[in-house]
Amino acid sequence: MKFCSIASGSSGNCIYAGSSDTAVLIDAGISGKRIEQGLNELELTTSDVDGILVTHEHSDHIKGLGVLARRYGIPIYATRGTIAALTETTAIGKIPDGLLREIREDESFFIGSLKVLPFSISHDAAQPVGYRIESGGKAAAVATDMGCYSDYTIRNLSGLDVLLLESNHDVRMLEAGRYPYYLKRRILSEKGHLSNETAGQLLGRVLHDKLREVFLGHLSQENNYEALAFATVCDEVTLGDNPYRSSDFRITIAHRDMPGEAVVF
Repeated sequence: MKFCSIASGSSGNCIYAGSSDTAVLIDAGISGKRIEQGLNELELTTSDVDGILVTHEHSDHIKGLGVLARRYGIPIYATRGTIAALTETTAIGKIPDGLLREIREDESFFIGSLKVLPFSISHDAAQPVGYRIESGGKAAAVATDMGCYSDYTIRNLSGLDVLLLESNHDVRMLEAGRYPYYLKRRILSEKGHLSNETAGQLLGRVLHDKLREVFLGHLSQENNYEALAFATVCDEVTLGDNPYRSSDFRITIAHRDMPGEAVVF
């Protein structure tokens, strides 16, 4: 399998995952041009994409969705609630008939050689999900836009080779920042976003000897920065109740404005 973050942040998200014969995107929250450029760095084009997995309907996850669907006829996979929200929004235009494919949480399905498992996440959207993707005995997952996690989340993120995990904000920066009170409460709620500390605590629960790579993603541009997210998550792992140190694993930041390094596993 191959995995690469094309963009990850509060301003737009798009992740690539693929096998030797199948390619999917998780979200399309940046322009079609940027997505094409990111795929080109992987020696692919948008016409090679076999499906787009939508986590939820917020604009930073669907901005380029309509353009890609209309131009390339790419199937879009989403839950019933997300599909309803997509059809109601004017932000992406009309999706051609037959391209919206309904999926259900905890029911796996195949796109080519990729086995896809959607799992529920806690976020203020219609019916949001994260995704676990498997092929050839390898597994990767994308888990962002979660206000909290549970044993259910941990089960879905166990035994992975690669994980992209939300590390959205520093609580102190958020509380002292210029966001209005209602927005601060939303972000800090159980349907908001994971803080750096909480991301590190969750990571400590899913670490195992064969975990190949961890990307910290969906960083807030206003209430976080890369060095702080990295240091906080690493401290939580090293000082937490688990047998590992952060230095036992490769932990990097998924950048908001440029593709990251592709991982082949």
